[in-house]
Amino acid sequence: MWGVALNCSIHEALSDADILRGFPVMHELRPHISCDEFLPRIRRQMDAGYRLAYAAQGEHVMAVAGFRFFEMLAWGRAMYVDDLVSTDQSRGMGFGSKLIDWLVELARNSGCDQFHLDSGVHRFAAHRFYLHKGMDITSHHFAMRLKQEGES
Repeated sequence: MWGVALNCSIHEALSDADILRGFPVMHELRPHISCDEFLPRIRRQMDAGYRLAYAAQGEHVMAVAGFRFFEMLAWGRAMYVDDLVSTDQSRGMGFGSKLIDWLVELARNSGCDQFHLDSGVHRFAAHRFYLHKGMDITSHHFAMRLKQEGES
């Protein structure tokens, strides 16, 4: 069902150029963010501990993940994956799988007790993937929009 990504390398995006390389892929998950606002938003989030990694095949970015480390009474030290997406064309080819394996290993090596992510309730293929990767559905996430779309 999930392929083995050939010639896949994982990199952390540290430079502006590497961050921007991930925009077309991230835009598939977050279409409301324009290219012009992507880099400033990523940099602001990085100031608060956000990190960005990507899976590449040669020069082509195939999957992107945004993540952070934190500590909570409920979970102890944890990695939270804010964003995880592979290109529509590469879905099922193993790039997302390689990237999530890299993230889990980084979390373990960083002393995390747990690994977390949320997924929209309508993303059934993603849910099958996460269950296949050994994750469990452990809670419902509740949210309240405080600003209307377009409001600053």
